[in-house]
Amino acid sequence: MVQYEIKVIGRVQGVGFRYYTKKQADLLGLNGWVKNLPDGSVLVTVQGNETDVDTFTDYLRIGPARSQVTSLQKVKIQAGNLSREFSIRY
Repeated sequence: MVQYEIKVIGRVQGVGFRYYTKKQADLLGLNGWVKNLPDGSVLVTVQGNETDVDTFTDYLRIGPARSQVTSLQKVKIQAGNLSREFSIRY
């Protein structure tokens, strides 16, 4: 089990990015959360097995149709106790 903090930069707010992120995480059985940041980026904390998290990260690079991801920063962090679901934080 690994845990990452991922910051997604680009046109990622107002385009359904958080809902897209939750859908992909749910399909892969990952735990964590996603939220918009004041600087216009999106922050994701995700936990699961390494292969699924890598696949998830690939989906984040693509994003939903109206988004445009210009960069993605992925940092491995110490695994903590996350809820058994993936949520959208407001």
